[in-house]
Amino acid sequence: MELPGYKKEDVRAELKDGYLTISANTVSENEEKDQKNYIRRERYSGSVKRSFYVGSALKQDDIKASFENGILKLVVPKEAPKQIEENHYISIE
Repeated sequence: MELPGYKKEDVRAELKDGYLTISANTVSENEEKDQKNYIRRERYSGSVKRSFYVGSALKQDDIKASFENGILKLVVPKEAPKQIEENHYISIE
């Protein structure tokens, strides 16, 4: 997940009831002024939130996360594939 402009401290991941929720909040202020007067003063506040269903069998310790250069990488283990039953044909008389 790409999160440009966000810091590692701004990002949070939570696993609850089989849903993995990633949220990030940021606040920034920028001001320019000459000796006594403001020339420009800006404030920005933003947030993002995304949820994925990963299954109720996963635990918090199963998921690994890293954040580097504005990119959040999550490693979520895949459930073991279910055995596919062979086709059992019914004879038609």
